[in-house]
Amino acid sequence: MSMSDPLGDMITRIRNGQSARKSVVSSPSSKLRANVLEVLKREGFIRNFSDAEVSPGISKLSIELKYHEGSPVISEIVRVSRPGRRVYSGIKDLRRVYNGLGISILSTPNGVLSDNEARVANVGGEVLCQVF
Repeated sequence: MSMSDPLGDMITRIRNGQSARKSVVSSPSSKLRANVLEVLKREGFIRNFSDAEVSPGISKLSIELKYHEGSPVISEIVRVSRPGRRVYSGIKDLRRVYNGLGISILSTPNGVLSDNEARVANVGGEVLCQVF
C-alpha cells in the first residue's frame, strides 16, 4: 500500500520514538527524508542518521535521537505543509518559530534548508515542518 505523506510518517516516527525514549528509530528511505534529516542534524536536533540497504532496491534510514539531561531535544515537531494543503512562504513572510528558538524547514530552489539558511540565501519556498 502506498503512503500519502511519507515525510509526515517520518516525523510521527521521530515523535513516537522520543516519547518512548528510544535511542534509534527507523524509517523508509527517500531523498526528501534524508535532506530533512540532514537539516535536523546540522541544527542539532538529532545525533546522526544513516542509510542502509535492507534488500536490493529497498533501503531504510536509522535515526539516532538526541536527549539532554534525560529529556528529548525535540519537544515539538509539526508537519506544516501537507498533501491536502500546501503552505508556501516568501522569505519576508516567514515567521520565526518560538521567537527564534525553533526552526522551520523549507523546500527551496536551493534545496532543503532551515529558515535561518533560507534567510541568508534570500529564498522562500514550501514550509515542510516546524521543530522546537
